[in-house]
Amino acid sequence: MTTAFSASEVISRIDKKLAGSITGLSQNALLVDKNFLREVLSYLQTTPGLDFDYLVNITAIDYWDYFEVVYQLASIKNNHQLTVKTRLAGRENLEVPSLFRLYKGADYQEREICDLLGIKFEGHPNLKPLLLWEGFKGYPLRKDYLE
Repeated sequence: MTTAFSASEVISRIDKKLAGSITGLSQNALLVDKNFLREVLSYLQTTPGLDFDYLVNITAIDYWDYFEVVYQLASIKNNHQLTVKTRLAGRENLEVPSLFRLYKGADYQEREICDLLGIKFEGHPNLKPLLLWEGFKGYPLRKDYLE
């Protein structure tokens, strides 16, 4: 059975539970304050009717002025999907909470993002390099990598 929902309905439900956690709607994605990220995704995962129990993927994007970490979620039970984003200002000391404890599939994806873009995932049990070797200088997917 497919449960239809609107982004505004989801925002309203989250805002009742975690006031101030949603900072906006960006290209059909919820924009979440990074300090509330783990709580919002836990809510999306465990709330009946939402049940976003599957992490499809995580990626990150360098926009020069800020980075976005993008989470694609799906509900297998309800056959719906949702994109959640969080923004990180600046280019140094970038960190977001790890979602490894909520979604085991976040493990390698968070390690890949850390390797290639330098975004750390606080609380991840093993952020050792996945694709690059120890001592590799820089982050090859950043726009300023070869400057």
